[in-house]
Amino acid sequence: MALRVPYKRVDWINTAFLLIVTLVAIIAAPIFIWKHGVNGFQIGMFTFYSLATGMSITLGYHRLFSHLSFKAKWPVRLFTLVFGACAFENSVLNWASDHRRHHKHVDHDDDPYNIQNGFFWAHIGWILFKVLPEPPLDNVADLRKDKLVMWQHRYDKLIALGVGLALPAALGYLHGGPLGALGGFLIAGALRVFVVQQCTFFINSLCHTIGRQPYSSKNSARDSAIMALFTFGEGYHNFHHAFQHDYRNGVKAWNWDPTKWAIWLLSKLGLVSDLRMVPEEKIALAEIAEARRRAEERLAHIQENGVSVCDKALATVHDLQEKLSAAYHELEHAIAEKADMSGKALNRWRREARELVAALGQLTPLPA
Repeated sequence: MALRVPYKRVDWINTAFLLIVTLVAIIAAPIFIWKHGVNGFQIGMFTFYSLATGMSITLGYHRLFSHLSFKAKWPVRLFTLVFGACAFENSVLNWASDHRRHHKHVDHDDDPYNIQNGFFWAHIGWILFKVLPEPPLDNVADLRKDKLVMWQHRYDKLIALGVGLALPAALGYLHGGPLGALGGFLIAGALRVFVVQQCTFFINSLCHTIGRQPYSSKNSARDSAIMALFTFGEGYHNFHHAFQHDYRNGVKAWNWDPTKWAIWLLSKLGLVSDLRMVPEEKIALAEIAEARRRAEERLAHIQENGVSVCDKALATVHDLQEKLSAAYHELEHAIAEKADMSGKALNRWRREARELVAALGQLTPLPA
C-alpha cells in the first residue's frame, strides 16, 4: 500500500527528539553502564519510572481517557497525566485522538498506525512521520472539558523534560554527584523512555501480527500472552478490539493484566468508580460466534477446493458445525430472553465450542 505522507505537516521536532533519545538510550546508556556499572539507587529509579510511566499510559492514557472505561478522582488523573507525559508519547489529548481513530478505522487508511502499511509503519514509522493534528480534534470533545487534561496538553513537553529527564538527573546528583546525575539521566531517563515507548509501539505492530483471535477475526488485532507480560496486560488486544470499553484487557481470571488489577484496587480505595464490564454471556457469545465462523470457513474450504476427506470424516465435520450453530443460537436466545445464566453454564458453552473447534481442526486442514 502506497503511503501518502504530507511531509509539510510532519512534526519534525518530535521526530528529531525521538531519534536522539533512541540513540542516547541504545548507545550512551550501555556505554555508561559498561564503564561505571549500575547501583541500587539507579535500578530503583529506573524501576519506579518504568512502572509509573508505563501504567500511566495503560491505565490513564488508554483505558481511562481514551476509552472512558472507568471514572477517576483528580489524584489518579493528575498522576497519570504527569507520568504519562514522561513517556514522551505526546499529550493525552493527541494520544486519545489518535487511538480513537485507530479503533474507528482499524486496518483502513484513516487508521494512524495501520498494520496494512507494514510492520515498521505500525511500530514506529507513523511516529517518525507523525503529522501535526488539524483542528478541531472533534473526537476528543469530552476530554477538552477536563481542566487537568487541558493543562497537561499545554505543558506536556515541559512536564516531560522536567519530571521525566531533569528530575532523575537531579536525584542522581544528590545521591552520587555529577556521575550520579549522568547515570540518572541516562538510565532512569533516556533508557527508560526507550523501553516504555517500545512496549507501547509493539502493541500497534506485534499485536496486529502475531497471536490468537478467539473473539473476532474482523480485524487484525490479536491476543498475545507474551506481550501482555511486557505491557501491563495490554497484549490481550483481540479482546480489547472486540470490547474496547471494558476496563479489562485480560478478561480471564488467569490472564496477566496488572492494569486491570490496579484499577480494581483503586476502586476498592475509592479513587476510581463506574468500572465498565462486558457481560460474561456476551463474551461467551463472541467466542462461540468466532468458533462457528472458523468451522464454516473450513467447510467452505473443503467444498470449494475438493479437499480429500472421507465420507465419515465429512459427516463428522458437518455434525460439529451444526453443534456449534446450535450452541450459538441457544446462547443468543438465552441472552435475548434475559435468562439467568450461571458461570457454570457459560463455561459449558465455552468448553463445548473449544472442543468442537479442536476436533474440527484434527479432521480438516486450515484454508491456505
